[in-house]
Amino acid sequence: MSGTYLGMPAFPEAAAASTQDDQLRRNLHHATHTIRAKRAAAVAELADWPALREAGAALKERTLRHLDHYLEQLEAAVSAAGGHVHWAADAAEANRIVTGLVRETGEREVVKVKSMLTQEIGLNDALAAAGISAYETDLAELIVQLGEDLPSHILVPAIHRNRGEIRDVFAEKMARWGRAAPAGLTDEPAALAEAARLHLREKFLRAKVGISGANFMVAETGTLVVVESEGNGRMCLTLPETLISVVGIEKVVPTWQDLEVFLQLLPRSSTAERMNPYTSTWTGTTDGDGPHTFHLVLVDNGRTGTLADEIGRQALRCIRCSACLNVCPVYERAGGHAYGSAYPGPIGAILTPQLRGVTSEIDASLPFASSLCGACYEVCPVAIDIPEVLVHLRERVVEDGHVAERAVMRAARWVFDHPRLLRLGQRLASRTRRFHPRRLPGWSATRDFPAVPAESFRDWWARR
Repeated sequence: MSGTYLGMPAFPEAAAASTQDDQLRRNLHHATHTIRAKRAAAVAELADWPALREAGAALKERTLRHLDHYLEQLEAAVSAAGGHVHWAADAAEANRIVTGLVRETGEREVVKVKSMLTQEIGLNDALAAAGISAYETDLAELIVQLGEDLPSHILVPAIHRNRGEIRDVFAEKMARWGRAAPAGLTDEPAALAEAARLHLREKFLRAKVGISGANFMVAETGTLVVVESEGNGRMCLTLPETLISVVGIEKVVPTWQDLEVFLQLLPRSSTAERMNPYTSTWTGTTDGDGPHTFHLVLVDNGRTGTLADEIGRQALRCIRCSACLNVCPVYERAGGHAYGSAYPGPIGAILTPQLRGVTSEIDASLPFASSLCGACYEVCPVAIDIPEVLVHLRERVVEDGHVAERAVMRAARWVFDHPRLLRLGQRLASRTRRFHPRRLPGWSATRDFPAVPAESFRDWWARR
C-alpha cells in the first residue's frame, strides 16, 4: 500500500490528538449511530439473515481457496468479451499500468468512480505526478478532494465533516477545481448536492477516460459490478471512451448465482437499503454502447501474502460494507484518520497490517486499536471474526519484537516457575502497596491500576 496516509503517526499518537477534537467526536457520534440504527432495522426485515450471512462467508471462503482457478477463468472471460486484462503485483506496478494506459489515450483528465483500492495504492498522486488530473465524482469523495483532505470512512469518506463544514469547503475550493459554488450557498443537503451536480456535469460530458474499481467480478462471464447510491458511477462507466477498472484480486465471485447473495448482504449492511439504487454491470465492450476500450487491472498488493495466513485471510472476505466501523467504540472516538490507512476501523486494523506488513510502527499499532468487544463480528455480513484476527496479529507483532509484551511475558513465566520467588514478590507488593502509583505507562496510562490486596491468597489461605 502507498499514498498520502504513509508518514502519519502510529495509532496511539494519532488517536490521542483526534479524541481531543470535540467537533469531530460529535460528527462521528451522530453519523455512526444514525447509520447503525437504520442498518439494524433493515437487517431485521429478513428472517433468513443468519443463513444469508453464513452463505456469504462460505462462498467467500470457497473462492479464496481456489482463487487461482477463478482468476484465470475471469481473465479468459474478460478477454473473450473484448476487454484487456493486466496484472499488478504491487501498488507501484498498478500505478505504472494505469498511468501508461491514460497516456496512451492522449488525455490529461480522468473521472473516477469511488474506489477504495485506488486510494490504497495512491493512484491520484501517481496520476498527478504524470500531469494527469483525476476528478472524484462520488459526493463524499468530492468533498474530501476539494478540502484537500483524506477519507475517514469506507462508505461515507467525509463522515468527519458536518454540513456547515461542507458548505465552507464548496464555497472556498470549487472555483479552484473548475466551476465556482453558487452564490449564497446554504448547508441544506439539497443545495449542497445541486452544487456538486453543477460542478461535475461538465467533467462528465468532457471526460474521455473513466477509472473505477468494482464491488464484485463474476468469473464465469467476466462481468464487473459496481453498486452505488448516487448515479455518478454510472456516468463514469458509460460516457467515457476508455474505461479502466482497478480491482483487488479478492473481489472475484464464481457465478451470477453467487452474486445474488452478496447483492442482498451489501446494501442492507452498508446503506440500510433493501437494494442499491444503482447496480451497474458490464462485460467487456459492446459496439455502440458504452466505452470503446475496457482495461481490467487486477491488483495483488499484499493479498497473496494475506491469503497464506489461515487465520488472517478472513480479512479478504470483506465486501466493504463498513458496518464494523459504525458499531466500533474505538472508531467512533478516534475517527478514521487515526488508522493511517485507506481502510479505517476494525477491518482496517486487521487488513492494513497484513497488506503492508507489521514492520512499521503504525501497522504494528493497529491490531491493538480495539477493545475486543466483538461488536464488529456480530454485524459483519460475511462473518469475519475480527477479534480473532486482531489477537492473532498481536501475537505476530509481539513475536516480531515491536512491543515489550514479549519480554514481560517471559519474565512472568520465569516467576511463575519459581513459587518461592512468586510468594516473596506478592508479599513485597502487599507491604508496599501504599506507595504504588495509580497509573502506569502502557495499558494503565489512561485508567487506574487495580489496587494490590493487603495479603495474597496464599497467605490468607495459610492463615485461615
